[in-house]
Amino acid sequence: MKRLSAALACLLCSVAVPAHAADPVLVIHGGAGVIRKDMTPAREKAVRAALKRALRTGYARLKAGRPAVEAVEAAVQVLEDNPEFNAGKGAVFTHDGQNEMDAAIMDGATLQAGAIAGVKHVRNPITLATAVMMHSPHVFLIGDGAEAFARTQGIALVDTAYFRTDRRWAQLQEALEKDRQKQAQEADTHHGTVGAVALDRNGHLAAATSTGGLTDKMWGRVGDSPIIGAGTYANAGCAMSGTGWGEYYIRTVAAHEICMRVTMMHEPLAQAADEVINHEIPALGGDGGAILVDDKGNIAMPFNTDGMYRGWMTHDGVVHVAILKGD
Repeated sequence: MKRLSAALACLLCSVAVPAHAADPVLVIHGGAGVIRKDMTPAREKAVRAALKRALRTGYARLKAGRPAVEAVEAAVQVLEDNPEFNAGKGAVFTHDGQNEMDAAIMDGATLQAGAIAGVKHVRNPITLATAVMMHSPHVFLIGDGAEAFARTQGIALVDTAYFRTDRRWAQLQEALEKDRQKQAQEADTHHGTVGAVALDRNGHLAAATSTGGLTDKMWGRVGDSPIIGAGTYANAGCAMSGTGWGEYYIRTVAAHEICMRVTMMHEPLAQAADEVINHEIPALGGDGGAILVDDKGNIAMPFNTDGMYRGWMTHDGVVHVAILKGD
């Protein structure tokens, strides 16, 4: 049955590939829930520079004819290495003062996927997720087992001190104080994620997402980012990476629903994305955003917060970066 399903998936993928070379497209995000008052000129400059660097790095892979899955991994690695974003180096702290990171990647052409959760020593979680996809018989590895697998693959592990930044530590102290005062956490704690989606020259799609989770999170919580179909998904016609209040993306299976609307119900990408991100999720009490691309090169970047770090490059090779609504 698995072989039959895989063969059917490959057949569907081959039908969706254009007869001519596709114009490469790359879209990235660095998290929704951007708070206007936090966007000092210095921080905005740093964020924009990092987004541009990630775009250029990933798009160079596409221009060189490399597959979409390589492009999204490369773009996300750049964001993981930058402390401005809640992934890798900039991962937030849990309630116990630790960093626990999650990531996932999916190749729309083959429906192969890899995911990891709860790792504490992996410098680039997206690289480990890719290794799970490419070099293991599994889709999802967690915690110590994921790190043991990382050692067999020669993936860089670092001391936990690598992930400690003053800004993230201060955010944890503020959250702990709010716990003591029984006040609600700031919305920013729900939205720190990075991700990328891409369309390559062969018309193939891929998606990747990486996150440090929630500030002050408890009890081994895992959100939507590493869950295939919730925060990360790609098939022959649609790819999505989400950023938002993960519990609601899991409950709506947001990424899969949008892509099914596009590929099975033939809804326009922007319409399908808007319905789920700006209507279904808020109706349940959640919020956030997403980035998407389809096999025709259409892109969508819906979000219902003040802002979402985002950027995109298409056939014209121009780097586009935006942060707040109206940018």
